[in-house]
Amino acid sequence: MIKTLSASMLDEIKERAEKSRADIIAMTYLAGSGHPGGSMSSIDIYTLLYHVVDTDKDKVIVSHGHTSPGVYSALARKGLFYPKEVIKGFRRLGSIFEGHVEPTVPGVVWGTGNLGQGLSVACGYAVAARVKKEDADFFVVMGDGEQQKGQISEARRFIRKYSLNNITVIIDNNKLQISGDRNKVMPQNLKAEYEEAGFVVLEIDGHDIKQIYDAISKAVNDAAKPYAILANTVMGKGVSFMENKADYHGRPLNKEEMQKAISEIKLEWPLEELEALRKEPISGVCSAHSVPFPKVNPGKPKDYDKTVSTDNRSAMGDALADVAEANKDVAFVVFDCDLAGSVKTAKFGSKFPDRFFQAGISEHNTAVMAGAASTCGVISVFADFGMFGIDETYNQQRLNGINNAHVKLLCTHVGIDVGEDGKTHQCIDYLGLMRNTGFNVIVPIDPKETDLATRWALTNPGNCLVAMGRSKTPIITDKAGEVIVKEFVYGAAYHLRKGDMATLFSLGAMSANAIRVWEILAEKGIKIEVVGVSCPLNIEVKEIADAAKRGPVFVVEDHLEISGLANQIAYIAATNNIAIDLMPMGVKGFPPSGPSNACYKHYGLDPESIAGTIMNKIR
Repeated sequence: MIKTLSASMLDEIKERAEKSRADIIAMTYLAGSGHPGGSMSSIDIYTLLYHVVDTDKDKVIVSHGHTSPGVYSALARKGLFYPKEVIKGFRRLGSIFEGHVEPTVPGVVWGTGNLGQGLSVACGYAVAARVKKEDADFFVVMGDGEQQKGQISEARRFIRKYSLNNITVIIDNNKLQISGDRNKVMPQNLKAEYEEAGFVVLEIDGHDIKQIYDAISKAVNDAAKPYAILANTVMGKGVSFMENKADYHGRPLNKEEMQKAISEIKLEWPLEELEALRKEPISGVCSAHSVPFPKVNPGKPKDYDKTVSTDNRSAMGDALADVAEANKDVAFVVFDCDLAGSVKTAKFGSKFPDRFFQAGISEHNTAVMAGAASTCGVISVFADFGMFGIDETYNQQRLNGINNAHVKLLCTHVGIDVGEDGKTHQCIDYLGLMRNTGFNVIVPIDPKETDLATRWALTNPGNCLVAMGRSKTPIITDKAGEVIVKEFVYGAAYHLRKGDMATLFSLGAMSANAIRVWEILAEKGIKIEVVGVSCPLNIEVKEIADAAKRGPVFVVEDHLEISGLANQIAYIAATNNIAIDLMPMGVKGFPPSGPSNACYKHYGLDPESIAGTIMNKIR
């Protein structure tokens, strides 16, 4: 429910919107960059929403994040901070008022910039509200040009399937984008597209505050369907020579234009005063954005028969269902993209059907949806193949990183273990990609560690990837036959076999091959240290330093050697002044299609080939 719009509030909103237009012009002019045109066409929408929506319960999501000048000013005029603070800090280093909306700004719930994300964010929020049984509404303000993004179609289908009727879309329909006339750049019938997706579509004057209010009021009072409001607006509204000019989409006024505009806007302060303000230093520190994470019981770890091989993905699926079972008072949501049987989330889905969301083949929407849901006090899981959950959705996972979410990304079918599926499905570059996002990354060495690592990921805050292959993996034991992995400590490595002539680091499930290598070499009198690594992006410096002292350092991984574990070891060595004789053994280029064992042999990653490489180096 939104607040009642009284006559006095209507007048106040109109007045504040006009002041915000001046703020937009001033801050973009003084910054020498920014997007004034769309900010001015959206400002009446923003001003109304921030005054009538109960933001303690409901959320306003800004999808076209480049309209940040309008968002910041509307929030300032609402009283969340002082307008001059925005004008002073906009696009300046150290200021929270960055070029695109960021959640470090009070009132901004999700940082966007790359277009087409906002509706997926709303889906995540709505799903979280449903499983938590919370009554909330979600308003997504979007640009008309970004409707060209396919991710929006994915989100619309999800909304229709799950009747997320508490989502209201408001499109700033100014009919212009960077390249000019939107209908010439990429023709679309927005009304028909939303109606086809099951939305009720209302067309209004996007600069008439009362019409905007009536439309959103109708939307929130109708629980039968979601609504899309086509708000017809004018780019650059409020400055005569800017109106309907695509040039001002991403260009601030120059000095001559600014002097001309001053006569048409309600700038509260002399321009000279604001120019002096921009020269003052930015005070304070931009604090990091954080969201709460629920307390979760990891449950009882499963003991695996050390004589039986199983696949890591089954161990993950069992652990996921078990942790959810042990935390029935905590809301879990699991998102699947038509792969539940392969990624082993079907067990969770059968136990908790009301918390399992089948999104179909729509990974972009699902990645953002899962990230947004994870910021709402639920445990949010996105399970997928590595190629689709990481490579295909890198942009979306990067956004989850920027927003400091808590998404649990459980990806199977990584590496050349995928075998016959070939180049398009062999995810061999995920470490290089995840390194950039701030995700914790775990590549378990065996099913026992997979069980423990999954429990760790589900019970600790922050974004986390648990990556697994497809094939069965033996339980790793020591020479006496005892299971090696007894507990999981993020960043710790496992010393699987002892030796003093060289070190072999093995990534994840490659550790079984590495032990076989040790056995082959030991028969020839060559003793090497075998170190299993499951946290490749957080390997301890001491491990590298100790390895360098033993002699040559070999790295075997089911991954591109230029961006995987070997790369990380080289970086750590170089930045810590450690002299190291490093030999990477991994994938080079795109792998061929064939049985996984044949693929390993092709790259010299079978035990016999690895042992031969090491012997040639040592002798």
